[in-house]
Amino acid sequence: MEIAVEASQAPAQLPNVRIAVLGAGKMGSILLQAFLKENLFAADKIHATVTKAERALALSAQWGVDVSTNNLEAVRQADLVLIGVKPFQVPDLVAEIKPALTPEKTIVSFAASVKTRAIEEGAGIDIGVIRAMPNTPSKLGAGIAALCKGRFVSAQQMELAQRLFETVGRTVLVDEKHMDAVTGLSGSGPAYLYIIIEALAEAGVKVGLPRDIATQLAAQTAYGASKMVLDTGYHPALLKDEVTTPAGCTIDGILELEEGGLRVTLIKAVMRATERARQLAAG
Repeated sequence: MEIAVEASQAPAQLPNVRIAVLGAGKMGSILLQAFLKENLFAADKIHATVTKAERALALSAQWGVDVSTNNLEAVRQADLVLIGVKPFQVPDLVAEIKPALTPEKTIVSFAASVKTRAIEEGAGIDIGVIRAMPNTPSKLGAGIAALCKGRFVSAQQMELAQRLFETVGRTVLVDEKHMDAVTGLSGSGPAYLYIIIEALAEAGVKVGLPRDIATQLAAQTAYGASKMVLDTGYHPALLKDEVTTPAGCTIDGILELEEGGLRVTLIKAVMRATERARQLAAG
């Protein structure tokens, strides 16, 4: 999915920062296009890389920025380096770009399960490494990314990383020990919620609603409930109680959910996904 990018005449918000996006795949391209849409960086300060020369030419023409297959040269021209390749590719990539790395540069990695210390050790210098775990709703600017810092990261570098991911949603700061749990909750979470939305829509069909209307009702209800939690700051239990009138319809529905073990099943799903993330991080 490509986000439509419209040229902006406003000056770049970070006009002097040079950035390299190594691995402009799914999340890399989502971020890069968001940077262009929000005019976060000057176009001539953006460099991206992909594996195939033909795709590099096509993306360069589409986005109006430098896209190549040369990771080392992209890093040489950058102050801020984003790593978006697959996790198993990170060690070789870091070894490839090592000659261009300096302590003044900042690395932001959103390669799942790759620890900051692994990148620091691969770089062989005291360089700021920030690890991020965004999720797929970032495609529509509705994502959330958890960020954690390595040993050599300054407050200014963390603020810059937050600016990056705020172009595609919200950010939270966590200790690295919690990143596997983040993967199990918000990284995998959209899949759990799609199943819930699908099930609600099927229920609507079961009780007589047309499928398209049932799906729209289910999805917008999930969106609205989420927005209520985020915008009001109220605990979900309090908001649930506001919907649940005595001897009403909702309490009967909640009884079925509790008897069916929905709450426990969701908790177990996050626990299982977190454990799998830990296994992947351990290699």
